[in-house]
Amino acid sequence: MKLQRKNGLRATALGALAVSGALVLTACGSDDNTGAGDASTKPTAATSAVCEGAEGQLLASGSSAQKNAMDLWVKNYMAACTGVEVNYKSSSSGEGIIAFNQGTVGFAGSDSALKPEEVADSKKICQGGQGINLPMVGGPIAIGYHLEGVDSLVLDAPTLAKIFDSKIKSWDDAAIAKLNPDVKLPKKPIQAFHRSEDSGTTQNLGKYLGATAASDWKYEAEKKWPAPGGQAASGSSGVATQVKQVDGAIGYFELSYATSQQISTVKIDTGASAPVEATSENASKAIAAAKIKGTGKDLALELDYATKADGAYPVVLVTYEIACDKGNKAETLPTVKSFLTYTASDEGQKLLSEAGYAPIPAEINAKVRETVASLS
Repeated sequence: MKLQRKNGLRATALGALAVSGALVLTACGSDDNTGAGDASTKPTAATSAVCEGAEGQLLASGSSAQKNAMDLWVKNYMAACTGVEVNYKSSSSGEGIIAFNQGTVGFAGSDSALKPEEVADSKKICQGGQGINLPMVGGPIAIGYHLEGVDSLVLDAPTLAKIFDSKIKSWDDAAIAKLNPDVKLPKKPIQAFHRSEDSGTTQNLGKYLGATAASDWKYEAEKKWPAPGGQAASGSSGVATQVKQVDGAIGYFELSYATSQQISTVKIDTGASAPVEATSENASKAIAAAKIKGTGKDLALELDYATKADGAYPVVLVTYEIACDKGNKAETLPTVKSFLTYTASDEGQKLLSEAGYAPIPAEINAKVRETVASLS
């Protein structure tokens, strides 16, 4: 269907998209999204309404965790909304927030909610308002490993903490062997990889380790990697590439990177009846317990990293799109609202069914849609 774009942004058209329904996001994705065309759908009347008022170029940047999701969103949104260009630079959560607070992007992606000082900085850009967190997509942080001859591996939080803190240095360590009694572990050095730049994925891993292995992980959960030792790589894609190439390696990245590069992932012993695999479905079970901790229009979530529920994968993140609640730039506001309305809509979310992400709870997503429609 050929879309007919109309002049002017109508709040009623955007508000019409605030419909109920759970997001359907499951595993598999790729860095280059060569299969994105298979996930495309024909534009609908709802998409036509989303496009109203959007025009020109919209710049955004931040989280590499949502790169595969953003690639799909941008491709399909631009195919539907002719005359609009969305340019999302996948860098890191830290860089995205800096760019947002410098006023160089219309919105930013971050795997961690804004800190109080970052909210204060945002008020200089958001005239009469402030930056708010809009949870847009969740997912598991996979612990990927490369160990020749070992295709199944179980670890728990204390053991992971010691590995990433360089306290456990060999794959045949007694703590790893105890968790894997039927696995022949090689006497091989562990090469642990972490993110080189400020990363919300790093911070979420730190929150998990701090909540579940406090006696073994003494570091604050920050975007900057805190522990000594290990090796650094840029972006989730860089860490995944190193793990893929190096025998004896272990690292952390979003599930889509493990899926696309066929990297083995660790099952986590949470204390549940069985170790839990990193899957979108299992991450969804953990994210379903999330509570909104933000106030006003801010929808920052509190996650339960210490869950022991059967089948709930605890190492999860939620990626936020960060925008001004008030004071958005007049020249980009219509396109920001248009694009974020699309990403939060049923149609936008269904495009991600094979991108390796997990759903935001339906009741929270309904609030996201309502908030996006109210941006000014």
